[in-house]
Amino acid sequence: MKYIPRVAAIQDLSCFGRCSLSVIIPILSHMKVQVCPVPTAVFSTHTGGFGTPVKTDLTGMMHGLIEHWQEVGVQFDCIYSGFLSSAAQIEEVLNFFEVFKEKEKTLIVVDPVMGDHGKLYKTYNEKMQQKMKHLVERADVITPNWTEASFLLHRPYSIESITEEEIKSIVKALAEMGPRQIVLKGVPYEQGQKVNVIYDQSTNEFGIIPYEEIPQNYPGTGDCFTSRLIGALLQQVTLLDATKQATSFVTLGVKATYEAGTDTREGILLENLLDF
Repeated sequence: MKYIPRVAAIQDLSCFGRCSLSVIIPILSHMKVQVCPVPTAVFSTHTGGFGTPVKTDLTGMMHGLIEHWQEVGVQFDCIYSGFLSSAAQIEEVLNFFEVFKEKEKTLIVVDPVMGDHGKLYKTYNEKMQQKMKHLVERADVITPNWTEASFLLHRPYSIESITEEEIKSIVKALAEMGPRQIVLKGVPYEQGQKVNVIYDQSTNEFGIIPYEEIPQNYPGTGDCFTSRLIGALLQQVTLLDATKQATSFVTLGVKATYEAGTDTREGILLENLLDF
């Protein structure tokens, strides 16, 4: 039987609205990856447009979960962290890395979910920003969007187009923080084009992946992107090709959902996309 890789997904669970664990689990499972969820909180809905959700914080459970998995000898091929809602949760994720990282065998992927469109999310504060940098330092791969890269590097946020040389400077600066592989999303490039960018510090590989921008925003697209990326990386696909796959997957999902005209708050129509 073919080996099935195992991923610890450290994320919240939104019970309505396609994002976080509700998209991560089906995407990676469909790619023949075992997902072990580490729920940081449970929300009745995600926080983007449904009013104030009912929430149960699970920070206290995270430590016990780590201890129990350590006790029974659970091991992971990948540890993937995304949205975190407090400084205490970031500390628990750092602890998770310390306990379960097995040298080069365990891939650590950090999606530094902090904000979008030039602004931090309301749940983020300066203390959390600083602690997020510690996660980035420990990561093998990071997948920030353009806003998050600006905050990580203390660069002014701008939607003005930048050159290839400027992009190279930015991804190399991100790599200097610690991660060896960078996937930077939503970069404003020449002639109004949006692109995703990869940089591998160990090989000095640099790549630009253009995509069609749809004039609508959907929650959970970053979770879909990084999940698809991880699934491909665990299949030994190169960083460039894995990013191309993830870019195509999300672009198709956004386009199909936009054409269907469904409520944007519900996220992309994932159920129709898993075979892509």
